[in-house]
Amino acid sequence: MRFVMFCHSLVSDWNHGNAHFLRGVVRELQRRGHQVRVLEPEGGWSRSNLVREQGPAAVAAFRRVYPDLSSATYDPELIDLDQVLDAADAVLVHEWTDPALVHRIGQHRIRGGRYRLFFHDTHHRAVTDPSSIAANDFSGFDGVLCFGEVLRQIYLREGWARRAWTWHEAADISVFRPCPGIARDGDLVWIGNWGDGERSAEIREFLLDPIRELGLSALIHGVRYPKEAVAELSRAGARYGGWLPNHSVPEVFARFRATAHIPRGPYARALPGIPTIRVFEALACGIPLITAPWEDAEGMFRPGRDFLCVRTGRQMVDALRLLLSDPDAAAELASSGLETVRSRHTCAHRVDQLLGILAEIGRGALAETPIGAA
Repeated sequence: MRFVMFCHSLVSDWNHGNAHFLRGVVRELQRRGHQVRVLEPEGGWSRSNLVREQGPAAVAAFRRVYPDLSSATYDPELIDLDQVLDAADAVLVHEWTDPALVHRIGQHRIRGGRYRLFFHDTHHRAVTDPSSIAANDFSGFDGVLCFGEVLRQIYLREGWARRAWTWHEAADISVFRPCPGIARDGDLVWIGNWGDGERSAEIREFLLDPIRELGLSALIHGVRYPKEAVAELSRAGARYGGWLPNHSVPEVFARFRATAHIPRGPYARALPGIPTIRVFEALACGIPLITAPWEDAEGMFRPGRDFLCVRTGRQMVDALRLLLSDPDAAAELASSGLETVRSRHTCAHRVDQLLGILAEIGRGALAETPIGAA
């Protein structure tokens, strides 16, 4: 089959977690013999910030690590959809795509496109900025792929879509795997962005305060940390490592004895059951994981067996103390999490599901009732 994917970026994962999942999906589709064409907009904020901060070498490193992956850039106003979508069988349009282009693609499909067309949503804007989603014209789309069941229900309840599927993110185990040959030399590592104040209080309660109280050897990677935040990390006793290319994460995880999941407020409160991509990747790397308040509403994992879940900063201190003092308990937790990811949550599993959705609805003629119709 011939796939076309419109995304924000395949090349850059600077503050752009969807690139992690997309790389794994594209690689898995290609491994199975499918053709995949990936398109990203010229001047996208993620790639622009990556090059500004890290220089062209960061893009060159991506090409070395992923020689089998490539993307083409486009001008949203000048892109020739007839040329791009010619002979496509399935088209995925990520929710970062300009709404004007979303509309044009939908209209192209209505005018006779012989491909299946999906909108792909992996963000919390449906609850934090619903007007930005409602502004999209989904007429002509066959359905929406949502990275959580609660998000799928929102699309259906709001009437934005008549058909929607839960299509969770997952670990690309061609990259994310244990690295047993690397010696552990640190206690706690956290990889996450400071963001726009969406989880500043949680970072203090579940990360910085425990680091300070336990005197841990800790490392924090991520972007968009203002100077005052970096200073706060230092006062807590944590080292700040800045941006970390996602393909380097497994080796960093291997050096530490535990990591944490600290979900952003909108996910924890309004979109329960949706883990960040880091949960899948951490478990795939075999590192013990402790998660701040988060509800596994869809039963994706085995809380208490695959990871420890805490509700307060005091519980986080106790959980860290347990894992750091009991290597057997830590190893059992890591092994269980690794087993669950490999059996249920890899990009191969998600490709199986995507191909199943395509088989379910068939290919070719436009749906009798466009999903955006009243």
